[in-house]
Amino acid sequence: MPRAEEQLPDQSLWERSGRRRRLALVTLAALPTALAAQVMFSLLPPQSGPWLTGLLTALFALLFAWISVGFWSSLAGALVLWRRGDHFSVLKDQAAPLELPDDFRTALLFPVYNEDPAKVAAGIRAVLRSLAAARLAGRFDVFMLSDTSDPDLWVAEEEAWQTLRREEKAEDRLFYRRRKMNLKRKSGNIADFCRRWGAAYRYMIIFDADSLMSGGALARLVQAMEAHPEVGIIQSPPQAIFSRSLLGRVQQFANQLYGPIFAAGLHFWQLGDAQYWGHNAIIRVEPFMAHCQLPRLPGRPPLGGDILSHDFVESALMRRAGYGVWLAYDLPGSWEQTPPSLIDELIRDRRWCQGNLQHAKLLFTRGFFPTHRALFINGIMSYGSALMWFCFLLASSLEALRPIFITPAYFPQGPSLFPDWPRYFPVWALSLLSGTAGLLFLPKILAGLLTALRGGAAGFGGLGRLSLGIALEALISTLLAPARMIFHSFFVVATLLGLKVGWNAQNRDASGTAWRDGLRFHWWGTLLGLVWGLIMYKASPGFFLWFSPVAAGLALSWPLSIWTSRTSWGDLIHRWGLLQTPTDLRPPEEVQRLAEHLGRLSPAARGRRGFARAVVDPGTFTLRLALAGLKPPKPPALAARLQALRAKALAEGPEALSRQEKNALLSDPVSLAALHHEVWNLTGEAAAAWGF
Repeated sequence: MPRAEEQLPDQSLWERSGRRRRLALVTLAALPTALAAQVMFSLLPPQSGPWLTGLLTALFALLFAWISVGFWSSLAGALVLWRRGDHFSVLKDQAAPLELPDDFRTALLFPVYNEDPAKVAAGIRAVLRSLAAARLAGRFDVFMLSDTSDPDLWVAEEEAWQTLRREEKAEDRLFYRRRKMNLKRKSGNIADFCRRWGAAYRYMIIFDADSLMSGGALARLVQAMEAHPEVGIIQSPPQAIFSRSLLGRVQQFANQLYGPIFAAGLHFWQLGDAQYWGHNAIIRVEPFMAHCQLPRLPGRPPLGGDILSHDFVESALMRRAGYGVWLAYDLPGSWEQTPPSLIDELIRDRRWCQGNLQHAKLLFTRGFFPTHRALFINGIMSYGSALMWFCFLLASSLEALRPIFITPAYFPQGPSLFPDWPRYFPVWALSLLSGTAGLLFLPKILAGLLTALRGGAAGFGGLGRLSLGIALEALISTLLAPARMIFHSFFVVATLLGLKVGWNAQNRDASGTAWRDGLRFHWWGTLLGLVWGLIMYKASPGFFLWFSPVAAGLALSWPLSIWTSRTSWGDLIHRWGLLQTPTDLRPPEEVQRLAEHLGRLSPAARGRRGFARAVVDPGTFTLRLALAGLKPPKPPALAARLQALRAKALAEGPEALSRQEKNALLSDPVSLAALHHEVWNLTGEAAAAWGF
């Protein structure tokens, strides 16, 4: 807990203001939801029965409240941006000089797991050169923290690190470490850094393998932490860059156009109770080490065990310790890359879904602030709402089919002279439909209008192309929404049934989805859409008109997934001038520099792979020995196993070894040195297997 004299005088003020703002948000969302639920209840025929009527009304109310929160957040964000800022902002004057104290360094952490080392190195190089351009290079140390399990990538990481140190003259501030055991994944990797080097640093800034930040943004974050000693985490809102597939361009357009008002809206409601998103954020190391150790959840995975979505929990723990967590919504110079295809996005969402559902076990943890409990619920709803939507559609379909299987009863029980005919209220139904659509689409229109009024339409190709881009983004997002719905619903159900997910490296290459892979992934969604749509068309043509966007999205999910993954479609849209963004038309210097570094990367040359280079090439071999260091003598059984692996490698070549076997040899300097000597004495076919 920070000392009272260190806290800013307005801390109690923002806390009181935050409570008032959140009460207003609850009120603004609850009142329209209650009215909409009442209208929905009135529209359902009495013959539906109390259980179906109640289920439909409850699901509709929950979904309406969910989208209402998003609408009011975007409206609040638009007001903040229109007024050119909020009184409560964690950033200092952004026109102030980029001056940092010289009595400490800040650590920049790049956790990697089976990523392309050359691309990771290109990102680090861009950051280093941005710092050098801002004359801040001596204020930051860079750590490349590897959890990589692929031996070829492991060796390539070490080579890339060594090259960076030499070419950027960063021998005293660029460091590399690889863990043998990938315990607790990324959070465990960062915790390992804290145990080893955390005491030497006041702050650490976390990157993702594909994220980028400018030297100016890094300096502003450090300045803000120095100015506010009661703040524990400041999260920057990264902008999407380098998207080439059609889906990637849609996401990048949405991120850069809608993202600012949503980020400003989140800041408006959350203030110092914000979330940490896991990367592109600065953390105060001392309280993080003291208070943010992640618990192991009771029970078995997937809901028990290690926490996957660690960032939400770490921000709640930091806030519980008395430190603020802020979103620097107005900080430029922070970027990231997005999944290039729908399948890549859904594979990532499967992991995020499991992590968010784990937070249900933390809702009643002692000491957590109500805002962070609400943020846990918000994270759960980000996937649970899909299941609710699916159940709502299913219940609505059952209601549409009910008259076919159940004879309508138009006469009430007991004596009566007049029948009880069904009543229809088309005006109410249209009002409810238009109101719901307004909550979904008005934030997009509002973001476009605000951008145009503030003179930013040129960054999106002009007012006409901006308007067409909004319409195209809305169309594609609407068509893909049903596919996302059924997959997210499946993820929720699978997690609740105990099916855990693996942790694989994320695909970041926009190579496009093959038709066969798309069919394997989407066949059941496409079949569901065709069957469900055909049944509703035959049984209830009136309901089918309302249901047709969902049926079309499901039935077309296979080809839509393929087409939106194609860079050819994305490039075509770009040539037409649609879905352009400011970083496309006027890329910042850091983005240009990274693009140049990535452009210089040649395709992987055919030749020795990483493990073979570590054994054969003298330079790589020497580097691996130096990083392995001195090891104690191996027990006889382990020494015999390593000797057997060397014999296998010599007799059958490096590709005969498994990942685990290669890693074992790379980790033991004695075995590696012996193998190096023995390989150089090979002849004939045995030598050819090693690239001679």
